[in-house]
Amino acid sequence: MRVAIRAVNGFVNIFVLMVILLILALGCYAIWDSAQITHAASSARYEQYRPTAEDDGASFAYLQAINPDVFAWLTVYGTNINYPVVQGRDNVRYVNTSAEGRHSLSGAIFLDHRNTPDFADFSSILYGHHMENRTMFGEIGMFTNQDYFNARRHGTLYYDGQEYGLDFFAFLHVDAHNHQVFRVNITEQEAQRAYLDLLMDMAMHTHDDVVITTNDRIVLLSTCSPNSTNGRDILIGKITENIRANPFEAEREAGTMALPINIPMIDTLPGLWAQISNWAKIAIAALVFVLILLGGILIYKKKRRSLR
Repeated sequence: MRVAIRAVNGFVNIFVLMVILLILALGCYAIWDSAQITHAASSARYEQYRPTAEDDGASFAYLQAINPDVFAWLTVYGTNINYPVVQGRDNVRYVNTSAEGRHSLSGAIFLDHRNTPDFADFSSILYGHHMENRTMFGEIGMFTNQDYFNARRHGTLYYDGQEYGLDFFAFLHVDAHNHQVFRVNITEQEAQRAYLDLLMDMAMHTHDDVVITTNDRIVLLSTCSPNSTNGRDILIGKITENIRANPFEAEREAGTMALPINIPMIDTLPGLWAQISNWAKIAIAALVFVLILLGGILIYKKKRRSLR
């Protein structure tokens, strides 16, 4: 009987220890996997491909050679939105595929497959994931803050070998199934006017000094909203040949892009654990594992002595 008790006790100890080891292993993997996703979504990773006047778009052409679906480049001043733009044969392809054509949970910024890639349509829709750490379209939701919206009014859109300006004039929070908002191929002037009126009526914030007519072309930057299940946050701008100077350029180059002090976003108010590097987290997890392992061994030895 005593031998059976020892055997059962030993089996339980080993099983508990294996469960603890498995949990720790999964925790370490989750930390590593999260770091990989964040890295894949970072705009800094694509900086080498950004079209510039200095290289006459050669670096951008190199990215297009890697993935022919790349056709444009989007920049929103004062944010980390600085990415190549792709277009697939449907709106699913680039949900989990990077601009380089590789599998990636962070996906890519992509144009609605119903739009023409020369942005000749009256309205074009760009989609991107709402990612943590202000990557991909993770900052679109921050435009709900009036000060943030007012401070970030411009950007650029590069396509067909030329750079154009973007003047943002409205921010919307809508339902994903609002087909009136997610329309493309609006060709009749009366329908275009009605569409603009709809957007302005639904807008949470607007810049009334930006004049929009049916002769303009507009772009909707759409992403999931963290505040509602089917919510979508949309920043809307018009394409213009007038390229504004980037007032945040010095901060962008220095990597010190600042946020307004009154933005209560979870991602921008990290706790102590969030500020620790991923390697430090893994080291802490390993230390906890060693302590638990030593504790388990000591408890096991103590029980064995008590059963003798």
